[in-house]
Amino acid sequence: MKKYLEILQKCILFDGISDDDLAAMLGCLGAKIKNYTKNQPILTEGQEATHMGIVLSGAVQIVSMDYYGNRNIVTEIRPSQIFGESFVCAGVKSVPISVVNCEDSIIMLMEGTRIMRSCCNACEFHNRLIYNLMKILADKNLIFHRKLEIISKRTTREKLMTYLLWQAKCHNSDTFIIPYDRQELADFLQVDRSGLSAEISKLRNEGIIECIRSRFTLLSEKI
Repeated sequence: MKKYLEILQKCILFDGISDDDLAAMLGCLGAKIKNYTKNQPILTEGQEATHMGIVLSGAVQIVSMDYYGNRNIVTEIRPSQIFGESFVCAGVKSVPISVVNCEDSIIMLMEGTRIMRSCCNACEFHNRLIYNLMKILADKNLIFHRKLEIISKRTTREKLMTYLLWQAKCHNSDTFIIPYDRQELADFLQVDRSGLSAEISKLRNEGIIECIRSRFTLLSEKI
């Protein structure tokens, strides 16, 4: 556990908790570290949500599939970020999404019931943990509404530019790298890949953007 302490210190779930308390807390939470290979699922649609996870290395994607097998990437989770907390808190018996590794990853899994309920030792830090968890849920709710704003746009062009403008704001720069390749970006925006590629080419030709793979630069405010 000690080798991942620096990553865990960056996790919002443990904000305001000392290193000594953190070490004790992990035992109370039944924390276990597991290795996953690329494309290996951590949680599959239909399973019961019993654990929350923290990415220690690598990356995972939250994905959903419609009736026809079309994939929608909800979000990507990177080191020090948490996943599964919403479903654990809600006591969901059958999750509507899957959590899949998009690269080889190391994940810490914690028992949801131990997080939601104070342990028999009445740890002083548990109230802080619950407070941090509430903040994470609130932040995730804001991100969810942001995605709704993006995918509610009528055209592929509007969806793409709304997303790129959001990324520029998040990075505080006209130039930034997004966490998706072309197919993944299409799945995130819920559009056809060929249509997305065509819009990117048009925007490039119109002098609105420049892009090389996942690196984008905004050249104009015009959409």
